[in-house]
Amino acid sequence: MKVKSLSHVRPSATPWTSAYQAPPSKGFSRQEYWSGVPLPSPLVIVSRKEPTPRLEPNQMPSSTSPDQGDDDLEACVLRFSDLDLKDTSLMNPSSSLKAELDVSAKKKYSFAKKKLAVTSSTSKSLESTDKRNPFKEDLTRNQEVSTWLPDISCFNPDELISGQGNDEGEVLLYYCYCDLKDPDWVCAWQTALCQHLHLTGKVRIAMEGINGTVGGSRLATRLYVSVMLSCPLFKDYLCKDDFKTSKGGACCFPELRVGVFEEIVPMGISPNKISYKKPGIHLSPGEFHKEVEKFLSQANQEESDTILLDCRNFYESKIGRFQGCLAPDIRKFSYFPSYVDENLELFKEKRVLMYCTGGIRCERGSAYLKTKGVCKEVFQLKGGIHKYLEEFPDGFYKGKLFVFDERYALSFNNDIVSECSYCGVPWDHYNLCSTPQCRQLVLTCPACQERGFTACCVTCQDKGNRQAASPAQSSFKEECECTARRPRVPRELSRRGPLTAGASPLKPGAQAGC
Repeated sequence: MKVKSLSHVRPSATPWTSAYQAPPSKGFSRQEYWSGVPLPSPLVIVSRKEPTPRLEPNQMPSSTSPDQGDDDLEACVLRFSDLDLKDTSLMNPSSSLKAELDVSAKKKYSFAKKKLAVTSSTSKSLESTDKRNPFKEDLTRNQEVSTWLPDISCFNPDELISGQGNDEGEVLLYYCYCDLKDPDWVCAWQTALCQHLHLTGKVRIAMEGINGTVGGSRLATRLYVSVMLSCPLFKDYLCKDDFKTSKGGACCFPELRVGVFEEIVPMGISPNKISYKKPGIHLSPGEFHKEVEKFLSQANQEESDTILLDCRNFYESKIGRFQGCLAPDIRKFSYFPSYVDENLELFKEKRVLMYCTGGIRCERGSAYLKTKGVCKEVFQLKGGIHKYLEEFPDGFYKGKLFVFDERYALSFNNDIVSECSYCGVPWDHYNLCSTPQCRQLVLTCPACQERGFTACCVTCQDKGNRQAASPAQSSFKEECECTARRPRVPRELSRRGPLTAGASPLKPGAQAGC
């Protein structure tokens, strides 16, 4: 899939200086702190009443108006806590805004202006005014990225960069489906915001919304949530409960990656064809728990009118899943639509209960299944497995929850549902295949690792041995037996019962698979 724009920012690449801090404001009450964490100081936004100068066809609106004295200027106060304008009559879509910022901060974020310069074609679609929220239009058209960074001058810098280990830091997982008219501006803002708060992780942005996983200190993640909940682009769609938290930190990600894509989760189908606006029925964790309980209480689940469908990849469901689920043996979510098409008979006249890690894949996955018109009803777990385990750690989900960072998995219970691919002992800790060219995950216990069984299959194990003997020979094909023997889109012969845990035990030297 072609990426429209992508920013790679390594934590060590940018020195963190006071240039990122907006000038402190006086008179900010401590009572306005959010969840015990200070919120940014008020920002003074100056509104001019004279009309914006006429623009050339290819000219972007300027973030500041020409300086013409202060007689016609009137100030209104904007707080990050709720972003309510004290005098909304002073703000209108045709006004030109000017934020009083530290000169050094403007220089630091001059790259944001350059990034906006390439969005002139996008700006044409912003000419229509959003009458319900006129300020939302100006947010992307006229304002500099640095205006929307929180004031961290009241904190010791060590408070933001300390506590980034797994014991003291935190990882946020969230998504928000909403129409974004200028994803390039959001990309520049998110890059600057995460840099500002010393966060690492991955943020995908598209015209259909935003999907993020970021890690850092608890103070940094709380400030990030506060800013996201206050931003006019998201405040009508996001709530505090939409952010899933887990122990971690900036160390869970090698770098910060923020980019603009066609989809915020890659299903491989244009959002114009399958929209997030027509998903299945959302069930709370409590409601989903009752549905699963009812399903598992049936004597013959294979003849039930209900299917408990796991929308994740096979290596995710291998180490943790709901009892009695149907877990497709697919490597990528982009294979899910083909899986549905190939097994459409399976879903005829069925009530489908769908789930995934955080809920985002179910949004469009359920929308795609509904377009086939074969199911009785399609339901999805709101907040995904993550929210379910927060409420029911010892419920019907057994095993670990796979996550896409260097932790690999989160543990909410003591159940182990997978096994070592070589000797068959209970084991659920993933490692990467020892052959550098292979990116497959492998389950191999410590005893087998000590015996040298660290690859995902015999082919990769042999590659590793040959490479060790001849370091100059490093150009091996990435594909291995694990991918060669697995069908891209499996076909279910019949409705199968509960998924068996992992592969059959293998003798050392046999094909381990993943």
